[in-house]
Amino acid sequence: MNHVMKICFFVALGVMTLVPVARADELFKLSNNQRISCSRGLAAGKLNTATCKSYTYIFNVKTSEYFRCQVSLALTRDNKEVINVQTDGSCTKKPRIFETDSSYSFDATETEPPNTNSFFGPGGYAIWASDNTAQKVRGCIIISSGLGSDISKCLDMTFQ
Repeated sequence: MNHVMKICFFVALGVMTLVPVARADELFKLSNNQRISCSRGLAAGKLNTATCKSYTYIFNVKTSEYFRCQVSLALTRDNKEVINVQTDGSCTKKPRIFETDSSYSFDATETEPPNTNSFFGPGGYAIWASDNTAQKVRGCIIISSGLGSDISKCLDMTFQ
């Protein structure tokens, strides 16, 4: 399984380098909160399959646009050799968190499916973004509705 984890790590690094940079003056930062989840299918005397998925976020610190990136690896083997390795991954552009350009910080976290906290599907994620030039923080929660589209709500934090 250690071999699978190493392959997942290198595949994730490869996918993250595919994120398009629109202009040289835009700065993209990697989220500090990456996760990996793996599952195995074991059957005595038959093929074994291990599947790992990982995600991260790439954030534009100027515009507050972000990309959700996911990579997966499936490894199939028998008792003697690795038979097949399949990888997949991409980054999906998400909308701006703030309407105006500034200097922003960002972090994200996700539920890991399957998850007992996920009532409607594969779970959801939370996004936190703050303006580095003002006391401004916005928290967003995005969950799967189970009906085809995600539900996304953001709230500006108040300071007391």
